[in-house]
Amino acid sequence: MSKDTLSDLLRAVRLRGAVFYYVSNRAQWAAEAPPARDIAAAVMPGAEHVMEFHLMARGCGWAAVDGLAPVRLAPGDIVVLPHGDAHVMSSAPGIAPQRISAEWVFATRQVPKPMPVAFHHGVHEPGATGPVDGAESVLVCGFLGCDLKPFNPLVAALPRLLHLPAARAGEWVAHVIDQAARESTEQRPGADAVLERLAEMMFVDTARRYLDSLPDDATGWLAGLRDRYVGRALALLHERPEQAWTMDDLGREVGLSRSALHERFLQYVGQPPMHYLANWRIQLGARLLRETNRTVASIAVEVGYESEAAFSRAFKRLVGQPPAAWRRTALTAA
Repeated sequence: MSKDTLSDLLRAVRLRGAVFYYVSNRAQWAAEAPPARDIAAAVMPGAEHVMEFHLMARGCGWAAVDGLAPVRLAPGDIVVLPHGDAHVMSSAPGIAPQRISAEWVFATRQVPKPMPVAFHHGVHEPGATGPVDGAESVLVCGFLGCDLKPFNPLVAALPRLLHLPAARAGEWVAHVIDQAARESTEQRPGADAVLERLAEMMFVDTARRYLDSLPDDATGWLAGLRDRYVGRALALLHERPEQAWTMDDLGREVGLSRSALHERFLQYVGQPPMHYLANWRIQLGARLLRETNRTVASIAVEVGYESEAAFSRAFKRLVGQPPAAWRRTALTAA
């Protein structure tokens, strides 16, 4: 398995992206997006958790979430709403926004995407052929879906509003935004697949750069990846989840006593290493249940359980259903 723990987790929680709107703006404008949970079934059917993102392809703007200071966006900036908060995108703070209703999102879900939209002087034009003449700013907007259950420690480790300035992004991000804008307007064959991959790459790079920017005293799952000892312990648990790990074994591998590792892991990740391992095994098992037709018994052995019964008990304790029943539910919902 990969030694890249972040990539390992993102594969297991089925990250997927989609670009939905190509938004042209001029003069004063402001748009309020509903909470992602209210529109998830329309934009990402089957996803347990939905995040919205915006790429500032041209001009400047502001992003605001209730309870946080507004963030100014320059050309090339990216903003992600990891917890799916309602938010306002605008030309300046304090402008009364045009509310985008969940009903409108559902009513337009069959319209080919990305869908051009225009905002100007408080007027909202769905389906405008964009960019509109004289657009002062352009946003490429979309969604990212992932699993929260059984186990996804990444989302909780991210802030409510994640801003990646163009100056901190790699040069390739500017090319991604340009490509996303072109694919959004040209509607060439395969555009959907290209935009999905671009959205996923953008999120991964944004999460990595957020990790790089964390202060030295930060805690949480992402900060744990960066810690010499906790990061090594996480990598080992992800690389060899089937191993019959003990705290003594793990401590020897990372170079700490069992008590020191326990305290350090708890400080960063919020749970002891063996609890983390149990949760990670169930997440891996859930992925195999959903994506393969393998027996529950063979999956149990692969993720580190001695018997199907032991895996089933642990799975039900965390998920609320036995593996076979959960698999039927997951496949029906897919």
